[in-house]
Amino acid sequence: MSYPKWIRPFYIISALYDGILGVLFLVFPLQLFKVVNVVPPNHIGYVQFPALLLIVFAVIFFNIARDPLENKNLILYGILLKFSYCSVVLYYWVLGSIPSFWVPFAFFDLAFMITFIFSYKVIK
Repeated sequence: MSYPKWIRPFYIISALYDGILGVLFLVFPLQLFKVVNVVPPNHIGYVQFPALLLIVFAVIFFNIARDPLENKNLILYGILLKFSYCSVVLYYWVLGSIPSFWVPFAFFDLAFMITFIFSYKVIK
């Protein structure tokens, strides 16, 4: 059983990416919306719940980084997370009905998703 050396640092980067975004949207959601000129939802809990989910996934990605062989099964959840976000945001982006603020995150997540899929295949 083995895996390439880039796997562990990649999942640490994934964890930091989602964890930092999660903390920012949990602690400073209204300030972030104001900075990018996006109208916040009618209740900030609609932002804070997904922010907490990002933090949960950060923990998952740190666990994958800690032991990619033992935690390979967790990669599937990361793939599903990234697919979910990308499919919703890119669909509405094509329709022209989503603030552009959300679109770069979808392209980052698309890159993460593709790399998650590749990493899942190379971990043996």
